[in-house]
Amino acid sequence: MEQLNLSESEWRKRLSPEQFHVLREAGTERAFSGRYNNNKADGVYRCAGCQLELFDSVDKYDSGSGWPSFTQPILAERVVEHADTSHGMRRVEARCARCDGHLGHVFPDGPPPTGLRYCMNSVSLDFRSRGGNPTAASSGEAAGS
Repeated sequence: MEQLNLSESEWRKRLSPEQFHVLREAGTERAFSGRYNNNKADGVYRCAGCQLELFDSVDKYDSGSGWPSFTQPILAERVVEHADTSHGMRRVEARCARCDGHLGHVFPDGPPPTGLRYCMNSVSLDFRSRGGNPTAASSGEAAGS
């Protein structure tokens, strides 16, 4: 996979301020504030920084955490995992393999078949419905999960 390496100024031009904060500075959006937390539409979630397809809606579930959660990525090599000891915690950070953008964290408390919870920031993702409508969200997005 070809890597996407841009300068900080190029990333700032390409991303919104919130996307830059999360993807490039490892920020976190507030729980229950992201546009994809309750999205139930059928489609694929891509990296908002480079458009690499990362997660399929068939692997999305309601974790109750306030962030979009998945049991697994489309392909394991598309999401790189790193130890994260920031904020006095021991966690596993998830980053995009193509652009090294911060996506969220991986926790060992998910449902079968993997037992993992890929807890992602909505702002780090770009949803595409299988019908081809970019960033379309289901009518259930505004409703509770």
